[in-house]
Order: sequence, then C-alpha cells, then structure tokens
Amino acid sequence: MSISEAAPVSPGALWTGRALSGVIVLFMIFDGAIKLPPLDIVTQTMVPLGWPADANVARMLGVIGLISTALYALPRTAVLGAILLTAYMGGAIATNVRVDNPLFSHMLFGVYLGIILWGGLYLRDAKVRALIPFSR
Repeated sequence: MSISEAAPVSPGALWTGRALSGVIVLFMIFDGAIKLPPLDIVTQTMVPLGWPADANVARMLGVIGLISTALYALPRTAVLGAILLTAYMGGAIATNVRVDNPLFSHMLFGVYLGIILWGGLYLRDAKVRALIPFSR
C-alpha cells in the first residue's frame, strides 16, 4: 500500500491526533525540564527506583527525553521521535517493574503514554497509516 492509498482521515481525526500528540509533547517537556536543574525533589525520588541521587544522571535523562520529544514534535522526524520515546518509556517501565511498583498506576504508565503517542501519530501521519493499515 502506498502513501496515496493510506486510509483518509477526517479533519476531526486529524485534530484528535494533533491533540493527543500535543498532550505527549507537553508532558514530556515538563518531565524533561524538571530534570535539568539540580532539584532535590528529582534526585531524591530517583533513589527508591535504583538510580543514584545525582543531578547529572537526572539531567542526562532530561536531555534524552527532550531531544526525543523534539524529534516527535517535528513532522519530518516524528516516527524517529516516536521510536525513541517508546524506548524511553520502556526504560521507565523496566525501572518500575524492577522495584515492584504497582501495576496499573506505575508499571503501565509508560504503556499508556506509548498508546497515546502512537495513536496521535497514526491519526496525524498518512505514512504511518499506510504502514499500519487497520482497515482496507
């Protein structure tokens, strides 16, 4: 199936995709931005998850998240950004599984975000719809 054969999407679905993607972008900007300055609350909440209470580690995670988010927000690199954010969420899921956090509120939070980010991208990008045709 070529891009021109991708299932057309209504203007409402397109705007829904943009809104879903916007929610992810805003959340990830907040998540990355709070990790950049050496905030005690950030470094201290990393310790129970098995991460060192080191501002540089938090900063590195914040930069990775922000770069991945920027790539996701730009149409030309949105698929790469989605892949990188999916990997980032996988790391968060693995961290929460390792410390035996609650399933639905902590472990699966990255899954929820991944569904929203890929759903938003699917609705706003014809190339992704052509690659993953749910209907013919």
